[in-house]
This record gives sequence, C-alpha cells and structure tokens, in this order.
Amino acid sequence: MSQNNDEGLDAAEEEIDEEPAPEAPGADPRNDPDVEAENEEASTEETTTAEANEVESAATGTDAEEAGETAIEEDEPSGPALDDDVMPEAEAEADLLIPVEDYLGAGVHIGTQQKTKDMERFIHRVRTDGLYVLDVSQTDDRIRTAASFLANYDPEGILVASSRQYGQYPAETFADAVGARARTGRFIPGTLTNPNYRGYIEPDVVVVTDPIGDAQAVTEAITVGIPVIAMCDSNNLLSNVDLVIPTNNKGRRALSVVYWLLANETLDRRGTEPSFSLSDFETEI
Repeated sequence: MSQNNDEGLDAAEEEIDEEPAPEAPGADPRNDPDVEAENEEASTEETTTAEANEVESAATGTDAEEAGETAIEEDEPSGPALDDDVMPEAEAEADLLIPVEDYLGAGVHIGTQQKTKDMERFIHRVRTDGLYVLDVSQTDDRIRTAASFLANYDPEGILVASSRQYGQYPAETFADAVGARARTGRFIPGTLTNPNYRGYIEPDVVVVTDPIGDAQAVTEAITVGIPVIAMCDSNNLLSNVDLVIPTNNKGRRALSVVYWLLANETLDRRGTEPSFSLSDFETEI
C-alpha cells in the first residue's frame, strides 16, 4: 500500500477559470474569480489523522461534486494586493521552471478556505479573505521530482486519470506527449483490479488530478501496490498519495500549466527535446 512522507516521494492574478459545478445550497464563501470551494467535513484544520482516514474511505468511489463541492463565477478579478507573496522570502530568487508571474497568472497558488494537516507544509500563508496560498516554490520543485520519477518508467506503464472537467484535456494531452495512457471522466471500477474486465490494465504508476475526484483510481492503485502521484489542493488528504504536487487542482489554467510543465520536464529527463507549448494544454471554455 502507498505511503507518504515529508520528503520527495510521500507520498496579476488576472482571470482564473474554474470548473463548473452543480448548484449547491447557500452562498459560496470564496469571493475570488472562478475559484472553487469544497465543503468536505474532514478538510478542516482540526482534522485528526484518524478522522482523515475515515473521511478518505467514505469519499472512495465519489467524484468531487459528490463530495460537496461548489463554485462561483465572477467577471471582475479581485483580491488582496499581496497576492504576489506566494513563497518564502528565502526562495524569492529561486530558479523556477517558469517566471513566478506565470504561476500567479494561472492561479496555481490559490488554495481553498480549508486545509488539512497533511497539506500544512505546502501552504505559504492565508489571505485576508481566508483562502490559503500554496507555496509555488514547492509546486515547482515537486513538478521536477515527479518528472524525474516518471522518466524511470516505460511510457506505457504510466497511467493518468482525471475526472475533473478542466483536468481531462490537459491530462489527455500529457498522455499523448509522454506516451502514457489516459483514463478521463468516470474511472470504471475494476480497471486496475479486475482481470476479467475488458478495459483492465496494469500500469506501473498512476498520476491523478485530484485524490477526491479520482478516489476510485487512487483506491485501486493502492490495492494493487501502484505508486500514486497526485495534484493536491490545500484541502486534500494524503494518506494514499506517494508524491504530492501542491497546486490549485480545480482551475482550468492552473491544471493546464502544471500538466504542461510535467510533460516537458518528463521528456527532458528522458533526453527528448520538449516541443509542447502551454497553448497545447489549454482547455477551451
């Protein structure tokens, strides 16, 4: 079974496009452009490890919308002036894969108003509106780590799964770029565990867009002992994740940027010249 640890393997802001979600009762507390909030009970700061495991089990087989997710849409951007504070001062001169402004423009740093203890170490600060800000220097570093890890596998041994609407196109493009296989939309039970299912496959590593929405893929991967790389927001639980890429895993542009960088870095580590641009990964609205 997969385990996470605190090291490598463990497991402006202009317009941020968010994935549409079904209507939910009550007002959404996240008053930022196209940013999605999730009302998962286990995703509070007081979540204990035992409670987290129980909630993760309860979430298995459900998608993000079933987990109580809501979204808002606004035409005009807003937010604190300090949104460019997205990493520790000591990392300000870090040699990032792309300029920090590009991470900001895609909203990669924007978390939710909820956090788990698992994700605390990837959170830089909390904004005045209650949204947690992810440390983009760690996002950048984990993309490199994940790429190095994936480069060790045969391309066809890599499976990328995404149930999120805005994750599906970049996930499929990532698979095409690196020669991996993709399963987007609903993950059919038995894909990794039932040899009698005609769609049964035996990958060596699984990449998912969101451990909540992709719970079925994660559960089956750990059942058969396959490592899991996951893009995780501030409200995710990491008990079944081997390698975390901290990022806004709900935004259209954020997911496009992260999948694009992961593809190019994986190709680079294989000794192949990356030839994909960000526009190749961007989902049309």
